[in-house]
Amino acid sequence: MPELPRSGICCVFFLCGWLVSSHGTDAPGAVLEIDIETIDQAVTTAMAESNVLQKLAEAASKKQPGVKPIKGITGLKVKDLQPPEISLTFVPGTGLFMAVLTKITIAGRSFIGGNMEISLVANMTAKNKLSQADSGSPKFSVENCQIAIVSVKTNLPSSMLPKMVNKFLDSTLQKVMPGMLCPAVGAVLGLMNAKFDTMMAKIPFGALGSIQFTLLSPPIISQDFIELHLKPILQHQGGDPVDLPADPPALASLPPKTEPGTQIVLSANLLAGELTLLQASFDLNVTDNPALELPPLTTATLASLLPEVSESLPPSKPLVIELRVTKPPLVTIKEDKSLLHLFTTMEFLSGDPSDSRDPLFVLETHINLDTQFSVHEEKLHISVTLDRLYKMELSSSSVGPFDVSSAETPLKGFLADIIQVAYVPALNAALQEGMPLPYLFGLKYSHTEIRMSEGALVLNVRVK
Repeated sequence: MPELPRSGICCVFFLCGWLVSSHGTDAPGAVLEIDIETIDQAVTTAMAESNVLQKLAEAASKKQPGVKPIKGITGLKVKDLQPPEISLTFVPGTGLFMAVLTKITIAGRSFIGGNMEISLVANMTAKNKLSQADSGSPKFSVENCQIAIVSVKTNLPSSMLPKMVNKFLDSTLQKVMPGMLCPAVGAVLGLMNAKFDTMMAKIPFGALGSIQFTLLSPPIISQDFIELHLKPILQHQGGDPVDLPADPPALASLPPKTEPGTQIVLSANLLAGELTLLQASFDLNVTDNPALELPPLTTATLASLLPEVSESLPPSKPLVIELRVTKPPLVTIKEDKSLLHLFTTMEFLSGDPSDSRDPLFVLETHINLDTQFSVHEEKLHISVTLDRLYKMELSSSSVGPFDVSSAETPLKGFLADIIQVAYVPALNAALQEGMPLPYLFGLKYSHTEIRMSEGALVLNVRVK
């Protein structure tokens, strides 16, 4: 492998306990730490999507099997059902505790001929287990569901309250409410599970390939968040896999979760693997372009930069530089800087169609690019600027040998200008599509803060 800067070697893939090849050891390339606010928003959204309130009302108005009608009360139906108050907390090692306070008004006709209304408040509590399904996705399941009637009010005369209300509670509410509310919780969790399945589904990566996140191990539930260890599987459009960089020694811990919100940790080698999918679009042929405000790209300019072989170069002719990325990109991340490393060949050819297509000479280069990250429309976007042309070696030459090993040479400065002015804009155009982020229950990444950690990019997503 080409030499890396000494300052970068110690930080390359610092998250090495989980930076691995997509076909290597069982260590994640991404980690999701999902906070209770995100789960609450996802549950609320699922309840709205499932129209669960209307289903509750319909179920309550139907005759329930095994429940005898109340003598003297006819035409029972749900008159009003208020939006429930939902409280969620994590149960460490188990899953999610859900408390739902529901206010219902039931109407009917009493035996005395008047309208009867009973307003009740019911509190449902459900302990829901989060595990790994046979399909590999995370899965919620209801372990225990209980209903408690908190209060009951009626418009019946006070002289009728004790007997009528007790009979109603004993024979109807205590039997009907669990069958009405607990299945609704199961329906909501079913929608949450469908969202987990979507999280694990294959995501198109433009027209170049796809990425899929798979769950490496059962979810870890702490008091503050659900932790999912994800293994990325990258494929080219034809189905060929993309190998992530090899894993360094194990990592003791993940970057600390320092802010409220859901934290998404993306390893440096995951980013490198995604950039490998784009690698073919990083190639560029550079020709003379006055708009670039560079010295003319001709053999005469080249002769002035390389006096030791100037006599071997053809007379002033247009020059073409064919820049090709020959190895998978590499990403290194420190707390204050992230670099994209491109390993390329630069073939220098005469642009005269009548001349031989054999290159005048070929350089092998290692280009370091500063990377900046942003999130738009649920995709991670990268833009680059030139950090430096880190290394340059002469691979072959038909015009004779010349030295490119010096730290600063006129040729190196000239090529650095070409990279900055011609190549960097082409790279940014190729990167414009963005890279898919893990699906987060259909919620938006609109409030996302990004920070860099040793060997990883950390996204903090707030639900607002």
